[in-house]
Amino acid sequence: MPEPNQPSSTDTPLREDAAGPDPILIFRSWYEHAERARLHMPNAMVLATATRTGIPSARVVLLKEFDANGFVFFTNYLSRKGAELSDNPNGALLIFWTPLERQVRMEGTVEKISEEESDRYFHSRPRVSQISAAISEQSLEVESRQELERRARDLEAHLAGKAVPRPMHWGGYRLRARQIEFWQGRTGRLHDRLLYTLTHGGWIITRLQP
Repeated sequence: MPEPNQPSSTDTPLREDAAGPDPILIFRSWYEHAERARLHMPNAMVLATATRTGIPSARVVLLKEFDANGFVFFTNYLSRKGAELSDNPNGALLIFWTPLERQVRMEGTVEKISEEESDRYFHSRPRVSQISAAISEQSLEVESRQELERRARDLEAHLAGKAVPRPMHWGGYRLRARQIEFWQGRTGRLHDRLLYTLTHGGWIITRLQP
């Protein structure tokens, strides 16, 4: 159910003629609606990857940028997801804005963004987050919490107030969507689902059954 003072989108029709031919414009409209509704972490999304042999895994990452070129998130390149994307550069993203009863699913290929883009975002982060990214060997076993804290203190002492250099094992990825599906909750579970599929001639729209 919607939280107090937050708008619900239930029974807001999702029609092909009103949606238009560009799924990025729809996504931007929905994302801005989620921000105006003051939802907690409206940029949280599930990223699904798979090994070369098809064994899947999923986790939550944060959407930091999006445009016609794709959807950008940041992580450790040596993490499990980084290793899987290196072997199998296909991924899926899922955002579910529960109070608005809206869901967006994206599938496509995933590639690293430029080092310049990663540098720019890394240095916009709080210093403590930069330190954490620099000392973490994400997804690998660690002896204790105290060991992580010791590494962070040691690096901070080593830098002595200097800028934290972006570690080469950390940066951004961009998912270039070949399919984007918009799901709008409706009363009686007769939901609206519009699937946008990218072809050489542009996006085509298909209505899916709920």
